[in-house]
Amino acid sequence: MTTKPIDPTDTTRPGAPCAPLKASSPPAPTFEMRFTSTPRGARLARRLAAVRLDAWGIPYGTDPHDAIVLIVAELTANAVSHGHVPGRDFHLRLHTTPDGRTVRVEVTDTRTERHPRRPTAPEQTDGTDEAGRGLLLVSQLATRWDWHPRPDGPGKTVWAEYEQARATLRERNGHDPGVREQAAPAAESDRRTAETKRRTN
Repeated sequence: MTTKPIDPTDTTRPGAPCAPLKASSPPAPTFEMRFTSTPRGARLARRLAAVRLDAWGIPYGTDPHDAIVLIVAELTANAVSHGHVPGRDFHLRLHTTPDGRTVRVEVTDTRTERHPRRPTAPEQTDGTDEAGRGLLLVSQLATRWDWHPRPDGPGKTVWAEYEQARATLRERNGHDPGVREQAAPAAESDRRTAETKRRTN
């Protein structure tokens, strides 16, 4: 009597236990788009950023929302005014860290010969170049900002980060930030935002 050889592909036989699959963290929310290097493009970028922040759980009318939208407005206005190259667009990227604590704004243009001054000495700005009043405002609103050459072509990317966003990202967007944020940001951040609003009105 012959016996049937064991089929190595037989899935009905017990085998070595499988390692449990690790649950992967959902990707951090990101919004990015190219816009025409015109005042209209800058306005559209600002409006879409405002809508996206609200969808992520940083609602209209809160200090974090207003501050981040102002940062977007200043960086995109600089891209149009100082980074404009005929026929070239600017690129906006808005994203958060996985825990929702930090929102980063990146604006990339294609002009290489004009660079903003490094943020180490904002008091040296004279209001006549790209490191004038706009970036001074950004330095007051953002936790940190800087710039670097564009890695995939001519131009540069100016970025700014805003920390301690008041609202957490909504779970309906597929994001669970885990630890809830405090109800209000640091007092210094509130003071700087209120002072900036008064200055721009």
